[in-house]
Amino acid sequence: MNQIFDKKKIEVELAEGKVLPLMEEFYSIQGEGFHTGKAAYFVRIGGCDVGCQWCDEKESWNPNLHPAKSTDLIIKNIIDCPAGSVVVTGGEPLMYNLDYFCKNLKEKNIRTFLETSGSHSISGQWDWIALSPKKKYPPLKNIVELANELKVIISEEKDFDWAEHNAKLVSKKCLLYFQPEWSRREKIIPAIIEYVLKNPQWKISMQTHKYLNIP
Repeated sequence: MNQIFDKKKIEVELAEGKVLPLMEEFYSIQGEGFHTGKAAYFVRIGGCDVGCQWCDEKESWNPNLHPAKSTDLIIKNIIDCPAGSVVVTGGEPLMYNLDYFCKNLKEKNIRTFLETSGSHSISGQWDWIALSPKKKYPPLKNIVELANELKVIISEEKDFDWAEHNAKLVSKKCLLYFQPEWSRREKIIPAIIEYVLKNPQWKISMQTHKYLNIP
């Protein structure tokens, strides 16, 4: 009976955003996109239904592998961090209600940055949304319109067409980035460089944290 009660309690708290299936949290340096080089607290939430074959965090896919942790405790760790900002990533963080999480952080003037595929409806208040759309589950319209940064992973040359498709959907203020898929970076980087030289509205994002061995 207690196990059933506890399970239902967790389900209710998940729906309210009072707990989150936390995979990991840590203080580090942002390694990708517009905010590269900036210190931030990172919160990686477990659970993803997109399942990219080249994902470098496949351990995050199954939310059941990551115990639900009190959102209040996560918030406390973020507030105690000197950076004053948090990057919420996954998995796919928008699988969960992030309204409670963001509301309490904004009350403490913490800057909130989201990394998402855009496959789920928006929740939470965000200072910056980095959208990395995936073909299997294209991003929802309301996410696309809010994106500050479009970051498209390039694994092969046909991915440029997918990138341009999404570039037509985002706002004119949205920054456009190509990011080479890590395992194919040496093969695909020359094509990315050539493309950006011909289409300078695009920029190149590199996973600098991997080159610098930053967690």
